[in-house]
Order: sequence, then structure tokens, then C-alpha cells
Amino acid sequence: MGSCVFCRIVRGEAPARVVYESEGVLAFLDIRPINEGHTLVIPKRHYVHIWELPDNEVARLFVAARRIAEVLREALGASGIRIVQLNGRAAGQEVFHLHIHVIPYYGKAKETPERRTTQKAELDIIAERIRKFFYRDSAHSLPEPWNTGFRS
Repeated sequence: MGSCVFCRIVRGEAPARVVYESEGVLAFLDIRPINEGHTLVIPKRHYVHIWELPDNEVARLFVAARRIAEVLREALGASGIRIVQLNGRAAGQEVFHLHIHVIPYYGKAKETPERRTTQKAELDIIAERIRKFFYRDSAHSLPEPWNTGFRS
């Protein structure tokens, strides 16, 4: 899976604004977010679709997505959270590494949300807000050098 951008992020070969990491799961900000704080939650192992994911990893992935949703609501003041998982080109999947979109909403949700390009500096600020809140009372820590946008 050398050409998969998400696998490259997991290996630390591509930049990402990581907000959470645990055994088997990585969460980072979407570079084309629908709203501020739009986060992708992925299994560290490469799976293309939900049908390939073993049951124990489904549970681990969705528990992480739920926790990310809680943190986005609290840290960013989201009034709602949309959790989306797409399988196959016909469903709109663009990156063929299984991932869950955790999208915070502020106020009224749009019928057809539009993605936007975000500056790296903006992503850095948002990621820092989320990480500080997420890890405020936890023994967890992110691998260095998370603040540079690359993982080790």
C-alpha cells in the first residue's frame, strides 16, 4: 500500500495534523474540511472498505470516532456532529483507505456541505485546540514531533 496517502501518514511519510492516536487508530484533520475541526479517523492497517475490517477493529474505530465527536463538541463548541463513512466510488469514497469523517456543525447544517481549502497555519491552530482539550486529563500523549505536522 505504498501509494496510499493514509498509509503514508501512518508511516510518518506524509504530513498530517494528528489529533488522536491509539493502538490501531489514527485521527487527523481533513485538509479539505466541510467545517472547522473536520476530522478523519482511520485504522492504521490498510483496509479499503468496511466489509474488510475485522469486528474488533470496527469497534475500536467507532469508539475512537465517538470520542473524537465528544471532544470536537466540547473543544470547538460544535452544536452538532455528523459521522459519515463511505464505501466505494459510487458512494463517494475518494481515498481508498477506510476512514470515518467526524464533522462538527455550528448552527444549522447545510443540505449540501461544500469542502474548502484550508491553510496549514489554520489547521495547526485547530489541531492544537483539539489536542489540548483531548489530552487535558489523560495519560495519553502524541508521538513527537506532532507539532510539525509529521508523525514519527
